[in-house]
Parts: sequence; C-alpha cells; structure tokens
Amino acid sequence: MENDSELQDIRDSVKTLCAAYPEDYWKNLDATGGYPTEFVREMTDSGFLGCLIPESYGGSGLGLVQACAILEEISRSGGHPGAAHAQMYVMGSVLRHGTVEQKNRYLPAVAAGELRLQSFAVTEPTTGTDTTALKTTAKRMGDDYVVNGQKVWISRVQHSDLMVLLARTRSVEERVSRTDGLSCFIVDLRGAEQRGLTIKPIDAMINHHSCELFFDDFLIPAKNLLGEEHNGFRVIMDGMNAERILIGSECIGDARYFIDKATAYASQRVVFGRPIGQNQGVSFPIASAYAQTEAAALMVQQAARLFDAGRPCGAEANMAKMLAADASWKAGDTCLQTHGGFGMSREYHIERKLRETRLYQIAPISTNLILSYLSEHVLGMPRSF
Repeated sequence: MENDSELQDIRDSVKTLCAAYPEDYWKNLDATGGYPTEFVREMTDSGFLGCLIPESYGGSGLGLVQACAILEEISRSGGHPGAAHAQMYVMGSVLRHGTVEQKNRYLPAVAAGELRLQSFAVTEPTTGTDTTALKTTAKRMGDDYVVNGQKVWISRVQHSDLMVLLARTRSVEERVSRTDGLSCFIVDLRGAEQRGLTIKPIDAMINHHSCELFFDDFLIPAKNLLGEEHNGFRVIMDGMNAERILIGSECIGDARYFIDKATAYASQRVVFGRPIGQNQGVSFPIASAYAQTEAAALMVQQAARLFDAGRPCGAEANMAKMLAADASWKAGDTCLQTHGGFGMSREYHIERKLRETRLYQIAPISTNLILSYLSEHVLGMPRSF
C-alpha cells in the first residue's frame, strides 16, 4: 500500500508548483488557444511528468496512485492537466509492451524533457469509440510500415515529439476475432508533416489542442512496432485503463475545486441579511456533491491500486472514470448555481472549468459504453451490440 506521508508530500509539492500558475494564467491560455509551455517544462523538471518512468530510465519510478495525486492537485488548483496527462497514461502501454531498445531510445529523453510523448492516436471520424472497426491501415513493406487513413480528436500533436498510433495491419475480412489485426506504433512526429502527415487543428469548446490527422503513405520504421503485430488492442488497453483512472483523478480534482469555490462563496455571500449558505437550498446541494465526490474518489483510488499491482482492473477503471466524471459535473453545476449570475462571468473561472470537466462525460469513453461493458463483462448479461 502507498505511503500516506509520501502522497501528502507529493500533493504539497504540486500545490506549491501550481501556485505560480494562477487561474488567470489558464484563463488567458483558454482565450488564446495557447499551450502551457512553461508549466509543462516545470512539471517535467520537477519529475512529476516522468513519475511513471522507472528510475533506471531517469524517471521517478512511482505508481499510478501517485500519478493520480499529481493530476488531481493540478485540477484542484484551477489548472488544466489535459495539457500534459498523456505523458502519464501512454506509459501504461510503453512500459508494459515496449522493447528494451525502444525504452532505452525514448524513455530517458522523455524523463529529461528532451522529448515529449503527449499524444495517443486511436479515434477515427467514422468509427468513434468502436475501436475494433477502425480503418486506418499500416501495411508492412520491407523495413517500414506504410500508413494511410484518418484520425480525429487527437490532442497535443502539435506539442509532442512522439505519438502512439493504433492502425489496422490485418483486414476486417482476414481477422480471426473482433480485436485481431490491430497494431500499435511509436510515431516520431518531428518533421512528420514533410513525410505524409497532415495536421488540422479543431476549433473546440475547450483548449485541448485537438487535431484531425491525415496519413498519406506515411512511413513508420518496423522497429517502432509497439508490442506484437496484430495484437495492438491488448497494448492500448493498458494505456486506456491508465487513462480512465487518471482522468478520474482529474475529475475528482475538478469536483473538489468546485466544492471549495461553492463552499467559500456560500459562506461569504450575504443576501437578505445572512450568508446564502445558511439556506439549506444552497448548502444541501454542495454537501450532496461532496458526498458523491468522496465516494467516487475511493473508486479511483481502488482502480489505481489494482493497476499498480498488475491485476485486472477494466471494470474498476471504467467505474472510476464514470463516477468521478458524474461527481465533477454535479459539483460544477452546483458551484455555478451557488454563484448565480457571477458564475457565468469568466472572472470567476467557473465556466472554463465547467467546460473542461464536461468533456469527461463523453471522453475518453462515453458513459453508455461503460454501462454496456459492466452489463456484459461484469454482470453477465447478453451483449448489446
């Protein structure tokens, strides 16, 4: 079990670092679509973004429990960890499935901040979350794979040196199972736009630096295959479980941010001669959001512990993400309602955080797909699709 004092030290250190990047810093980036270069550099230099990389490769050698604490505190401080979280969850795939040569080639440079591994390319415009139906192809030709196809909602491509890509190496007609025929690759993005990759930024409601990608005879060296050929679905699941747990921790941070704000405002705002928090119609929704958040936090913690122990955690990862996302959305809505009209003002930062946390109702996996997974794989009910 993790050391409580160590976790608190990590939380305190992240809080101190985040204090130098107040809410106005994030508000200005949101308004301009900017990337938090200085924040990411300091997070890297402090060892936080390399927390999952083993010490033998220059990282901190910590676990997902500690990574969750880091991202939660960024969210709770009013920051936007989405600018950097991929470097953590992609490690779930690279560490468990990368070759020794791949790890030696990339991980020390990632840990040192010389390379950024910030992007994870799976989603496609015509298949969405139906990952096993993706159409982007990677065909082996000599010492390379030739990639053609399209990806969408791929974040931070323009701010990353490396990307993990999932593509089809065996046709749907030839595959032996739904998950067969997919392969993972480590893509070097440096100079990629001169080698057949077109990147088009997406104008979205949140500053997540998401893009649409077009591959046109794009070459990837065969040595960059991550894991076994045709078995890439298993490779990305280790990354996806980590992603869902880490996103859950961000949502817990968002929820606690909203509860902190709502509690402070309800205690200070005086209407009709008394603090509005004295009214149960104001205080009870905040208290309810708090209870829901604390329950969701326990599930996130449990999922992270299972992941760190190398035990199956698909159900827990999905439930952690769903429950935490529901808690953060409820807490955000309650916080906005508590502030009344002032909650709509960007000066109070609530509307930005509410937009950011709304994403996690649908990403990285939608609530309906989580419920479908639990129905079939946990409760044993008939498959719905």
